Amino acid sequence: MADVAQIESGGGSGVVTSLYVGDLEVNVTDGQLFDLFNQLIPVVSVRVCRDLATRRSLGYGYVNYTNPQDAARALELLNFTTLNDKPIRVMYSNRDPTTRKTGSANIFIKNLDKAIDHKALHETFSTFGNILSCKLAVDALGHSKGYGFVQYHTEESAQKAIQQLNGMLLNDKQVFVGPFLRRQDRELSNDKTKFTNVFVKNLSDSVTEDDLQKAFGEFGKLTSIVVMRDEDGKSKCFGFVNFDSPDDAARSVDSLNGYKFDDKPWYVCRAQKKSERERDLKIQFEQTVKEAAEKSQGLNLYIKNIDDSLDDDKLKEMFSSFGTITSCKVMRDPVGVSKGSGFVAFSTPEEASKALMEMNGKMVIGKPLYVAFAQRKEDRRARLQAQFSQLRPIAVAPSVAPRMPMYAPTGPGMGQQIFYGQHPPAIIPPQPGFGYPQQLVSGARPGAPPMPNFFMPMLPQGPPGPRPGARRPQASFQQGQLPVPPIHQQMAPRGRGNRYLRGGPEVNASNGPTGMSANNLAALASVLANSTPAQQRMMLGECLYPLVEQLEPDTAAKVTGMLLEMDQTEVLHLLESPDALKSKVGEAMDVLRNVTQQGNNAADQFSSLSIDDDIVP
Repeated sequence: MADVAQIESGGGSGVVTSLYVGDLEVNVTDGQLFDLFNQLIPVVSVRVCRDLATRRSLGYGYVNYTNPQDAARALELLNFTTLNDKPIRVMYSNRDPTTRKTGSANIFIKNLDKAIDHKALHETFSTFGNILSCKLAVDALGHSKGYGFVQYHTEESAQKAIQQLNGMLLNDKQVFVGPFLRRQDRELSNDKTKFTNVFVKNLSDSVTEDDLQKAFGEFGKLTSIVVMRDEDGKSKCFGFVNFDSPDDAARSVDSLNGYKFDDKPWYVCRAQKKSERERDLKIQFEQTVKEAAEKSQGLNLYIKNIDDSLDDDKLKEMFSSFGTITSCKVMRDPVGVSKGSGFVAFSTPEEASKALMEMNGKMVIGKPLYVAFAQRKEDRRARLQAQFSQLRPIAVAPSVAPRMPMYAPTGPGMGQQIFYGQHPPAIIPPQPGFGYPQQLVSGARPGAPPMPNFFMPMLPQGPPGPRPGARRPQASFQQGQLPVPPIHQQMAPRGRGNRYLRGGPEVNASNGPTGMSANNLAALASVLANSTPAQQRMMLGECLYPLVEQLEPDTAAKVTGMLLEMDQTEVLHLLESPDALKSKVGEAMDVLRNVTQQGNNAADQFSSLSIDDDIVP
């Protein structure tokens, strides 16, 4: 019987009374498992684990006993018992996966005779210590694949088994016994300078195994030669040559790579597994793309929000006045419909920079163009994620939303201010991190999916009215400073009040906005607390825009974007208090007028940028 005390001390988690039963046939039921284990010792409970959706057996289950002695006896007597014509595998249940995942005290055995089964393997290795798990690899028909795994209770038992059995004969076959290594660890530990198998390609159709024998046989003893052929026996023009010595294989690669036979140069190299070759090709491809992106940095422009009627030629004509265009393409879907975006590449960075400064924000067929330097999708995603991670928690007034976590933007492009006389950067334009909802942007492509309304259906109804004891924010717009709104200057046509479901801010056609009720404001604050920063900004924008539109219909989008740069607690106060909103809108309009007079149209330099846009350099 297994040494229960030793197993308990190694487990470190109390008495072991549960058994894991693996390799179950798919039709084994709980009743069959109960009958098998209950015939010797009373069982507390059994369970065959099944898929929740299909109720199909997962091939394993659990049996629970009242004491560890009963569990140990059942393991010893019923391990490898046949159930539904398939031997089961029993081991102690271990809820801690650390030992299993790290492979501690786990050994690998290969070159086993096909006549050795699970039970014979277990009996052979059990003499060196308590075995936690013993598994022989088999095919779909249950035939041995010639290798298996044994995991001991202690590392000392595993080392003893390796020392005693590695290289020994089992059923007249010399077996290999060594520490178990995971696939990724094996690939890293392989010495790529030591190999015996050589791959040769670009062979002519007439090359045979005899030709390869003559060419490669000069470098050493060959164990196998093969020219790969299709079902009809026609050569696939590549093959493999295996040497007895790694040194001979390396010399053949150095000498025969590029060797001409029938006027065709051979390509000779170390043979690789398919997974290894795919990994190397992937790394090589990524490196090529990265180098190409570095070479084209500052030359390739990304253009968004272009009209569907524009094709490659028209787009090239629009940008041709800024310099020599090396490539121009409008992105289209599989059926040929424009995606509303494209790329223009110039011959010099100066030409690309000039085109960016002139064309970004320019109205073309009723749509403001968004122009920026093209970025790889991975780089853009990393930059946006870095901006999201820079959000810092700020204090919230208890009267606004108790225990509600709010965030204030602190990263680049969030809450910046542009002063009078400050010009945009000459080379790299501002890259917006967050944008206003796309469905409110004027000129958006027809058929574009609308952004979901995340919170309005969940806001309860309540009578409008000011919130008692509300804290009045002290933030104000200073003359000469403009918080940059990351939204388009032009918004959707007015009259979209039907999008704002009940529970949002109320608008009176004659008297203007009347504000949001305290109940609705609290519900909004609760939803904001469970939303991402981007969703928070969109929700506040959808509430704020119709109120601002009643006060300043022509510049509602710009003013809304400026107000959204305030702290969220201040924006919530504006939704509640019509007087505070009117005051802030007036301050924002004064700033806009001053900026317009001095020609600094900085607000038009920003536009929303989505992570999911398909941008490729």
